[in-house]
Amino acid sequence: MLLEKMLQSQGFGSRKNCQQLIKNGAVSIQGEIVTDLKHKFDIHQPEFSVYGTEFQYREKIYIALNKPSNYECSHQATHHFSVFDLFDDVLMNRGLQCVGRLDQDTTGLLLLTDDGQFLQALTHPKKHVPKVYQMQTAAPVTAEQILQLQQGVELRNEKDVFAATDVEALSQNELKMTVHQGVYHQVKRMLAAVGNKVESLHRAQVGQLQLSSLAEGEWVYLSDEQISAAKNLSEKIVGI
Repeated sequence: MLLEKMLQSQGFGSRKNCQQLIKNGAVSIQGEIVTDLKHKFDIHQPEFSVYGTEFQYREKIYIALNKPSNYECSHQATHHFSVFDLFDDVLMNRGLQCVGRLDQDTTGLLLLTDDGQFLQALTHPKKHVPKVYQMQTAAPVTAEQILQLQQGVELRNEKDVFAATDVEALSQNELKMTVHQGVYHQVKRMLAAVGNKVESLHRAQVGQLQLSSLAEGEWVYLSDEQISAAKNLSEKIVGI
């Protein structure tokens, strides 16, 4: 692959801008500055640097973010910060998109990618990728409410009945459950339907990909194993 084409694919701007980076001696491969516009980049040796900053060639990018509160999953946030403010221009130039959404006041595992097929695989209504949520509730969680959530509840303006699995009271006012759809404000609306209210909400898991050691506001690239876990193709839970 031509070096300029590789740089353009990785988010370093237009073809002309990438050519200028090479001419300026800004690009190094294996410690050697490359100024030849006809240089062919070996994707099997993916490391390179631009102005001394190290990068790795990635055909597609798959990112896990521990989303903070007060961030919107929108490129044009209206009342809060945008999650895309957490990423640099190089990543944003690649067309980074959220895989589904979390409300601005919801924290936890958010996936982002520039791979349209991956996004579709995780968000299509027929896929039913499980998502695990933990929440603080306004009132104590009752056994009756847990049973209702397991059996399914009706939500206003929705045709389907929505049931949760693995519903567990972690404490008097703390609940954990798994949902398999992704309609607007689903978890909050389900709790309201059984006579309770979500005070705070955190997503801990998508597919078999589980948020573990990643600090709030931090993000990482997913490994192949983690990508499979996000798609629920993994036989075991994989942490990040």
